[in-house]
Amino acid sequence: MAGSGSPSAVISAPGMRVTVIAGSWHTEITDGLVAGAQRVLDDAGTEHSLVRVPGAFELPVVAKTALENGAEAVVCLAVIIRGGTPHFEFVSNAATDGLTRVALDTGKPVGFGVLTLDDEAQGIDRAGLPGSREDKGAEAAAAAVATALELRSLRG
Repeated sequence: MAGSGSPSAVISAPGMRVTVIAGSWHTEITDGLVAGAQRVLDDAGTEHSLVRVPGAFELPVVAKTALENGAEAVVCLAVIIRGGTPHFEFVSNAATDGLTRVALDTGKPVGFGVLTLDDEAQGIDRAGLPGSREDKGAEAAAAAVATALELRSLRG
């Protein structure tokens, strides 16, 4: 299982500005991811907002804009389910490459909670819903905040 061995740490980041950006497809799974991210951000004491976008392809441009306009970190959440065409690979690659570029270009963390799945059941198992084995929204938020804290300390 991919989630075994994942870190668990209490994160404190009072006042840190974080934007959660979530796709609109597969709402049950996406809403679970959002809830997990928001729980971690609340527990850390961050100031956070939620922005909805049509899908995973739109995440990079909105993430870049949020980071350029005051967010110290973003948490990007979406669900992409494999179908019978190459569309899955195109969208998955565009979202991954775009979000990597945003992080490098802005020098700010991008929590990556984009699920690339073969079927909906895999997403439900990773969405932090009752009975889920993993909470990828919470993991993405924790990673973004922890990285923002490390960047703060490195920059003095």
